[in-house]
Amino acid sequence: MFDSLLIANRGEIACRIIRTARRLGLRTIAVHSDADRDALHVRMADQAVPIGASPASESYLRVERIMAAARATGAAAIHPGYGFLSERPDLARTCAQNGLIWVGPHVAAITAMGSKIEARRIAEAAGVPCVPGYSGDDQSDAALVAAARRIGLPVMVKASAGGGGKGMRAVFAEAELASAIASARSEAERAFGDGRLLVEKLVRNPRHIEVQLLGDAHGNLLHLFERDCSVQRNHQKLLEEAPAPNLDQKTRERLFSAALRLGRAIGYDNAGTAEFIMDGASGDFFFLEMNTRLQVEHTVTEEITGIDLVEMQLRVAAGEALPFAQDEIRATGHAIEARLTAEDAGAGFRPQTGEIVHWRPSPDLRCDSGIEAGSTVGVFYDSMIAKLVAHGRDRDEARRKLAAGLERTAIAGVTTNRMFLRDAVQRPCFAEGRATTGFLMQEWPDGWQAEDTADSLVLAALARHLRDRPGLSPARPASPWQALGGFRLLAKAGSPARATYLDADRPDARVTIDGRASPFAVTHGGETREISAEWRDGTTLAVSVDGRFETVGALTPGDTVHLWSARHDAVHRIIAAGDFDAGQAGEGAGAADRITTPMPGLLVSISVRPGDRVAKGDTLAVMESMKLLIDLKAAAPGTVTTVRAAAGDTLDAGAVLVTLDPDET
Repeated sequence: MFDSLLIANRGEIACRIIRTARRLGLRTIAVHSDADRDALHVRMADQAVPIGASPASESYLRVERIMAAARATGAAAIHPGYGFLSERPDLARTCAQNGLIWVGPHVAAITAMGSKIEARRIAEAAGVPCVPGYSGDDQSDAALVAAARRIGLPVMVKASAGGGGKGMRAVFAEAELASAIASARSEAERAFGDGRLLVEKLVRNPRHIEVQLLGDAHGNLLHLFERDCSVQRNHQKLLEEAPAPNLDQKTRERLFSAALRLGRAIGYDNAGTAEFIMDGASGDFFFLEMNTRLQVEHTVTEEITGIDLVEMQLRVAAGEALPFAQDEIRATGHAIEARLTAEDAGAGFRPQTGEIVHWRPSPDLRCDSGIEAGSTVGVFYDSMIAKLVAHGRDRDEARRKLAAGLERTAIAGVTTNRMFLRDAVQRPCFAEGRATTGFLMQEWPDGWQAEDTADSLVLAALARHLRDRPGLSPARPASPWQALGGFRLLAKAGSPARATYLDADRPDARVTIDGRASPFAVTHGGETREISAEWRDGTTLAVSVDGRFETVGALTPGDTVHLWSARHDAVHRIIAAGDFDAGQAGEGAGAADRITTPMPGLLVSISVRPGDRVAKGDTLAVMESMKLLIDLKAAAPGTVTTVRAAAGDTLDAGAVLVTLDPDET
């Protein structure tokens, strides 16, 4: 075994690799961008080296800077993690040229599988079933349109390079083909530097099944069973599990055989994953792609097999043979992983940024994370905060443990998808193992929305009310003078008995609270209820309403109130009614007469000029934030009056890009 390891990555996967490497006695070396100088993975490593500015293109994607860090620290090996340079042959090739050990498969395998076009050719030659499609050398728009017509709609247009759902467009009507090809090619070029595309027959609502492979340099190649990753949004996985539910053993064996044939065709010699889509009606499966790296969802395979995949990667890279044979690998129980992300699921999964002010994952779940209280979720990288994994004796136990663990996980500072994930694993479709890639649209055709939003506002107002009152706030103990009701010339003693609060982002939503001590008479939406509320400690509010008792986590810095509980995951800006200034209203104000940035990011394009007419729903600008492209659309028909930004500008949240004169209705 080599003695030192540089991890060419960041976040939770860097922390995950460091933990195993340290257990094996290796000296660990982190690299970091400017944005990550104080990140958890930097502090966990034995050494850390800055490699550039915050954008990945100026740091984590710069091979020469990774190599310079390795030379400066005397690293013996480099682990790429996933994403970034993990599936690009450049870093692996440079390692070989400089005498460093590459923790991953050989360069030829990465190159072959890095192109979906070439991977498809190899799979077909190996007898692995593939979806009918086109992967020819003629990459003109005309050739791709002709191929789509020949295959028959609907089709999937997708990038040959990369992964993660980027550069993929489903096309259901011929009129959509040209724009789908243009947008997929543009996104692929931006994400991967490769605009080549392939066209495949679209399998509607398939299951997404993948097989974990593990090989070594001694000719051994094994499978570690399969995973089901069907619950997705825009081709991004949200829930993953092992083994796959409702899969008969005959189909399972056929999947293993196909994956092993593909791996052997390229002499695969590390951890990798063969991905398939499966027709839910017929049970037929088709090759999708091969990821020549560790997968995000490797955790569920580790949980059911007891095998540390990172350790196996390191041992194989050091030249060791796999320490077990195929018939010695056992799958025990069931595991499900949920990806906790900084996204507002109730607003179309809009990415969120900000500081994590409170973080306490459930102790009943495995948590792979790269954050802690005080960490910042910025715009430069993806939105994943943590992977939360439950293992049980069977699938139902794992599912129930995950749902309960999600409810007990506490996070504040940014809005997350925590409650959405809880709801998803509790849906009958998922509970019965019937989920396909169309799960979200089938379960929430109008989009997921959090429940009890009115209660959330009431609780936020109560937290603010209690915070500002001596004796009721954990930070403001009671004073004996506070209780005095003596004569004063200018004001009554103590705090006023009645206070009205509103949400600064929805000033029409008001809460009035009567009473200097619990219980309070709370009026909201024309209804008055008696609610008992008191602080248990600095972050826990005990509440009793309508005979129902619950504890709610709450933090109240300034006007912001962060809430979390089994029913709530919300952030409100609570302002006393007398302090409200209309200028504090959120981005929804005046949406018909302006286009504003929903988050910080880079303006990719702007497609209008002053005087242009626009219709409701027209895309006026495109911005990039947290590795996602976001279309900014007109909320109403009208005429463009001003354009205040240009492509290439870096913008803060709430920046006005375009103003409009909306048509009268």
